[in-house]
Amino acid sequence: MASETDEVDKEFRFFKVYKDGRLEFFMPPVEKIPPSNDPNTGVRSKDVVISSDPPVSARIFLPRVSDPGRKLPLLFYIHGGGFCAQSPFSHRHHNFASTVAAEAGAIVVSVEYGLFPARPVPACYEDSWAALRWVAGHADGDGPDAWLNEHADFSRVFIGGNSAGGNISHTLAARVGSIGLPAGVRVVGVILIHPYFGGTEDDQMWLYMCPTNGGLSDPRLKPAKEDLARLGCEKVLVFVAEKDHLREVGIGYTEELKKSGWRGSVELVEHVGVDHSFHTNDPKSEKAVELMDKFVSFIKHN
Repeated sequence: MASETDEVDKEFRFFKVYKDGRLEFFMPPVEKIPPSNDPNTGVRSKDVVISSDPPVSARIFLPRVSDPGRKLPLLFYIHGGGFCAQSPFSHRHHNFASTVAAEAGAIVVSVEYGLFPARPVPACYEDSWAALRWVAGHADGDGPDAWLNEHADFSRVFIGGNSAGGNISHTLAARVGSIGLPAGVRVVGVILIHPYFGGTEDDQMWLYMCPTNGGLSDPRLKPAKEDLARLGCEKVLVFVAEKDHLREVGIGYTEELKKSGWRGSVELVEHVGVDHSFHTNDPKSEKAVELMDKFVSFIKHN
């Protein structure tokens, strides 16, 4: 017979919990890469510390600047990973953000938020909100980062994320609508790629990672109608994938947003024949290029 220490108490998509409280994650630790200057695209990147306690940082991507007097749109990006994995410093998220910066001509701020189990949910939401407010603190031109002071157009701010990052992006947009950001900051649009919301088998994992949860009706899990109605942006773009287990909740979010009374415009884009996060799993595939083109166009033309 297996000892009690080997008995599994719970098993989720990203990890399992043994009866003695140990956790075993199914994915290996993420390999992180340093910031760099890309000689092909001209995109430069650097890391900044936003807070030491709690630890919050970000990687900033600056595209090639041809006209120093021309301000650039800003994307605040939130990576996915089930609230317990990945990083803006990983190959996949570094490369995604760098590509967006190059093709959209936008500054990208990709946030490193606290992950379960070291920092249980809701750390991811609070860290991301603190990072967004730190970015917005540069709107008057005297924040701590020179790139943001000199090049960011705070009347063209976008919030975006994939999977768990899509969920966090919604929560930030809801806070922008209810709490607000400093004067001069305008969130034009929000982009959700394969966003996670309640309504799947992953709900129990989120509840486990968030000991202070409000149950299945928690507004971070199931967006409240009043939060949707006052979403603090003008446009929303939602991507879903046909074979993704989160497809239905992404479609449901779009439908609920339309019914909420929110005065903005929402667009749903579905890619057929592909699964969750296909765009970072195989970024050179035809459909990944389509997604990137749409993502970039949303920023450039708004």
